[in-house]
Amino acid sequence: MAKEIYAGIDLHKNQFTACILKNGEVMEEGTKYCLSPEGLSSFASRLQQFTLKDYRIKVAFESTGNARYFKTEMDRQNFESHVINTLRFKVVNLSTNKTDKNDARTIADFLEKDMLPESHLCSAYSEGIRRILKVRSLLVSDCTAIKNQAHAVLLAYGIITQLSQFQSRKARLRFTQSIENPQLKQSLYMLFKTLDALESQIKSLERELTELTLQDNNVRLLKTIPGIGIVNACTISAYTDDIRRFSSAKQFSSFCGIVPWVQSSNESSYYGRITKRGPKELRTALVQCVVAMVRLQETTGETRLMKSYHALKDSKCSGKAIIATARKLSCIIYTMLSKNKPFDMSLQR
Repeated sequence: MAKEIYAGIDLHKNQFTACILKNGEVMEEGTKYCLSPEGLSSFASRLQQFTLKDYRIKVAFESTGNARYFKTEMDRQNFESHVINTLRFKVVNLSTNKTDKNDARTIADFLEKDMLPESHLCSAYSEGIRRILKVRSLLVSDCTAIKNQAHAVLLAYGIITQLSQFQSRKARLRFTQSIENPQLKQSLYMLFKTLDALESQIKSLERELTELTLQDNNVRLLKTIPGIGIVNACTISAYTDDIRRFSSAKQFSSFCGIVPWVQSSNESSYYGRITKRGPKELRTALVQCVVAMVRLQETTGETRLMKSYHALKDSKCSGKAIIATARKLSCIIYTMLSKNKPFDMSLQR
């Protein structure tokens, strides 16, 4: 029988609870450790006692915000770490006696039986790109909020404005200079000054993304698709991480969350809305790419993808057509990345 130690971890923001099993025997249960260098060192020392006796150490914990940090520390100690996919592991959340001690014991029991659904942690490089994209997304949201506030302030004075009037710095400056009311003019000046600073930061982040991904082959391939710029290319690449972990285009589309729910029993089958599983950012990027391709009709109008979109739009509606086309685009992207081939317009006609 294999000599293995199974450690189930209930991981929290500032501490974690451990349960250690050895061949079904509880060696430690309910012990709490601080999630600090000292606490991690104490926990590692406890497990190291078993490595001296040639035991193989397995540690399992749920995918949380600090799961990467915890996994890095476990890997550093040469422990075999397993990150649990919480969407597929409902035993802990549905427990009628939910405590940190019981949660850790449940994880350890399932780890011992090799029945834990695991989650994929992206590479440190992809994680860095994701963080930049998240910051950019926050800044874009702030820009939208400021523009909406400017429209609202003007509407209170009976001035109706169009979206295009605030799109560029020059247009905003020109509009502000046309305002005669000094209080309103000052309010708009402060709003637009903040907006200018935010847009400058967004451009700086986009330049940083471009520099970081100069050697990224996936980003290079994705940018060959008409309508895909640096932001969406980086988003798709970072949230896909390693295309080889998907066995088929269908599995990749399912990961993106743009396949329909299926409920099949006996001779009846029901297809519902899309699952929306997987990263929201990846799904949004695919939809934005389709919308961009629709706008580039002179370039993309004769492709099978766009012909399919227009046929679906005529029979269904534009929303459903965009989602269906995004699913087909995900299959094309899977083929491109897995075969290391750029988008070929001639093959899409």
